[in-house]
Amino acid sequence: MSTPDPRDALVEHLPAMRAFAISLTRNGATADDMVQDTLVKAWTNIDKFQAGTNMRAWLFTILRNTYYSSRRKAKREVADVDGTHTEGLAEKPAHDGRLQMTDFRQAFAQLSDEQREALLLVGASGFSYEEAADMCGVAVGTIKSRTNRARQRLAELMQLDDDEALEMTDDATMSVLTAAKATSF
Repeated sequence: MSTPDPRDALVEHLPAMRAFAISLTRNGATADDMVQDTLVKAWTNIDKFQAGTNMRAWLFTILRNTYYSSRRKAKREVADVDGTHTEGLAEKPAHDGRLQMTDFRQAFAQLSDEQREALLLVGASGFSYEEAADMCGVAVGTIKSRTNRARQRLAELMQLDDDEALEMTDDATMSVLTAAKATSF
């Protein structure tokens, strides 16, 4: 005879779990959310339940831990009842990054094969100048020169001034254009 699946026993503990959650939260909707979170955690971790032990105690422990975790998280959150903080938030439109990436790709395609290769190895892939030189079979100075000329040519093709920041979507693209990875966009 096979042992019964402990997942089948979860349903019979729902009323007691909801009552316990309401006693903790004093809010029916929040209690329902906590019971649901508890069930998801129990379901995904059912292999950790030891057959023959108290299922209700195991579920209540998960529920209680979920409650206290949510309380700790709530302490770190900022209440924004009147929307003051929300109004100050802004997000740059996603299409700007795509447009700049298109410009970058077009400019990158205009570089010589050697310059593209040097930028990809040193900038995007993160290899040292020495490693890139070994891979290409050229002197380190040649890789440095190709990388520098390629960066200058990209800046020229993209019409960037020395003090103008390029806002791209990822560090790899920025590292192709600059000697060190950019930390802010």
